[in-house]
Amino acid sequence: MVENFDAKLNEYARLLVEVGMNVRPGQTARINAPLDCAPLARLCVAACYDRGAREVLVDWHDDFIDREKYLRADEAAFAEYPSYMKEKWTWLLEKKAPNLAIIGSDPELFKGVDPKRLQTWQRVAGQGNKAYYEAMTASRFQWSIGAHPTPAWAKKVFPDLSEPEAVDALWDAIFDVCRINGDGQAVQRWREHIATVARRCETLNGYDLKSLHYVNSSGTDLTVELPENHVWLGGSEASAAGVEFVANMPTEEIFTAPKWDGVNGRVYAALPLALDGNLVKDFTLDFKDGRIVDVHASEGEDILRHSIDLDEGSHYLGEVALVPYDSPVRNKGVLFYETLFDENASCHLAFGSSYPTCVKGGADMSEDEQKAAGLNQSINHVDFMVGTKDLSIVGTTHDGKEVPVFVDGNFAF
Repeated sequence: MVENFDAKLNEYARLLVEVGMNVRPGQTARINAPLDCAPLARLCVAACYDRGAREVLVDWHDDFIDREKYLRADEAAFAEYPSYMKEKWTWLLEKKAPNLAIIGSDPELFKGVDPKRLQTWQRVAGQGNKAYYEAMTASRFQWSIGAHPTPAWAKKVFPDLSEPEAVDALWDAIFDVCRINGDGQAVQRWREHIATVARRCETLNGYDLKSLHYVNSSGTDLTVELPENHVWLGGSEASAAGVEFVANMPTEEIFTAPKWDGVNGRVYAALPLALDGNLVKDFTLDFKDGRIVDVHASEGEDILRHSIDLDEGSHYLGEVALVPYDSPVRNKGVLFYETLFDENASCHLAFGSSYPTCVKGGADMSEDEQKAAGLNQSINHVDFMVGTKDLSIVGTTHDGKEVPVFVDGNFAF
């Protein structure tokens, strides 16, 4: 049994609502969660009302039902996006409702599912909720992601433990990396953490780098150009209304956008990737003029290729993120098989869409203006981990000066 569990769970719920979503009085809030994650979702609902929320809407989903649909539904069910769903996203966007996603699904939920079905629905849904997704990535409203262990996920992470022991072990790991110990001070610890990340962002923004060069002993040798007027972000950000929020709990990253057509070389993944309910292992990506031109994986290569083929923008990078090897998540020594956590154990990249806020004034640009500014556009965004203990990243300024950014897997400053 997790020590002081009830106090820690309540502290986690308050952290997600007060720091993650930062619900303000009078706002309508939305929470999305699997049925198995109801204990945390209920506490978050109560915390939203404690913060003065006007109303809290909860969208439930179930892993069994989701899998059954992909295995057994008529093909036509994946080719049409229901009008009522479009209306829901439009309504939520009009309300600028803070959004919390609670995750906890089996990392291999869709193993054995025809990847074409997954891809078809992703394309249809990507178009159906495009306006909402674009507003979210432009920080038009507050949003955050948290997690709740489920037996299937916990057993994947801790296969040698019994199911109850695995769930407890995963709770311990989540509480630990989210700086929760049951003393009620997690919010204050997060304020201090955010301030530290902000100082590093300020240093990187001061360099005004033109490119980054990644090298390690695994074989990674990748050059990433950065757009002019790019901005390094991390820790927290502000909504269009000026409300501070934290999109990921936990978060250790500092990130920006690459120049969409300025990536060249090869990168080796440092950790397995949980993608579309499947695992992709030991993969490499080759880039030429920004585009992914070759893909190899020891497992799940077809799943990875289908994701890259989702649309044209999926063939290009949309995010560059820096995470020290000496981070709380990496030091925990747990492979979570969940991007929310694993991306905070390792420097990572993402193919697919860029965050418009990563270029000065990007959130107010048209799509054509964003593309001209160097930002990639896609209905996809897939983070994959590339950081290793010996990773070196050297930045080059516009006047040709080299600046060490990472040495032996950690920040050089």
